[in-house]
Amino acid sequence: MLKPTKLREGISLNSGHNGLLSIDAGRLNALIKNELITNVYDVEQTPFARGKFAAVRKCTHKVTGIEYAAKFIRKRRRSMDTRQDILHEVAVLCLAEMSSRIVALHEVYETPTDMALVLELVPGGELQRVVDLQDGLEEREVIRVMRQILEGLIYLHDLNIAHLDLKPQNLLLTANYPDCDIKLCDFGISRVIQSGVEVREILGTPDYVAPEILNYEPISLGTDVWSLGILAYVLLSGHSPFAGDTKQETFCNISQCNLDFPDDLFGSVSQTAKDFINATLVPEPGARLTARQCLSHPWLSSCSSPLNLVTPLSITSQPDGDKEEASSRLPTVPASTVSISSVNYQLSSCISKCGAQCGCNHEKEKHSSITSSPVVEIILDSRSIIC
Repeated sequence: MLKPTKLREGISLNSGHNGLLSIDAGRLNALIKNELITNVYDVEQTPFARGKFAAVRKCTHKVTGIEYAAKFIRKRRRSMDTRQDILHEVAVLCLAEMSSRIVALHEVYETPTDMALVLELVPGGELQRVVDLQDGLEEREVIRVMRQILEGLIYLHDLNIAHLDLKPQNLLLTANYPDCDIKLCDFGISRVIQSGVEVREILGTPDYVAPEILNYEPISLGTDVWSLGILAYVLLSGHSPFAGDTKQETFCNISQCNLDFPDDLFGSVSQTAKDFINATLVPEPGARLTARQCLSHPWLSSCSSPLNLVTPLSITSQPDGDKEEASSRLPTVPASTVSISSVNYQLSSCISKCGAQCGCNHEKEKHSSITSSPVVEIILDSRSIIC
């Protein structure tokens, strides 16, 4: 696991915030342009993607004519300064610049109120759009897509970076489906997993969030593997395995992990695909496959297409220098992305009740099977993000 080392020149672990990266003052000054982005780019007025605190607009370089995606992010959210979080994403994108499976960062602009990340424009849009149109993909296409996702994820995991928000909305297509490749985006809630440092945060998207996050237990690289299993299920069937009518019901379903493969959805899906999902959707993080083991699973290793793995640069130990915090976000921001404040969500109350009171549509016996493992009450604060 990572120690407080220099990951690449100018980027290091942040000693003040668990799981975040820092960019030193020298690299930061070279990286960020303190001028109006409109001096350099023609920026479209209407965003093609929007979140609660960010908007993504197509922009065209005035000299070269090259098109990019400019992600404009507010530096204050509910009176909190989030510049350090934005810089963390910038740092992750800098570390991932050698991977063709991760969206590329071009440059960064800053004003007193916003930061604009100029990102590679990935013209095919989100994978979610294809899933919605086709109600799932052909299994052979899912295998190809999953392998490409894993190529990007392994690159991140080799740096001990957990993405923490893997979902079709954060997977971009390089061209019209199916003649396209996949790129990972949106690293706004990613975290570095360090040896001896526990990161406990309520982050993610309800359908894809892992049980350890709901239980307020330490996040690990295995947290991504759970989301990967959900992703495989969704791509194969067009449906989420634990989705409920409310977030509360979804969280209860995830905690109970009652996984099944209905014939009407999985009648034509291979047994090896189901085995893969079963090996990733395991409540205990340490019992799940690793990302590399996922790629070696018979379901994915039988594919004949070549891999496109890139090994990150080696990590060399150096003393910490001047630090500023690091963070950012991705090219596409789903409209459903929200940052939750002043929300008290008690998963324990969901598990201790049943029927109409709970809204989970589970039998009392199923609830009682969970009460032996108490669930920590989850209090979402202004830094918590549930998309």
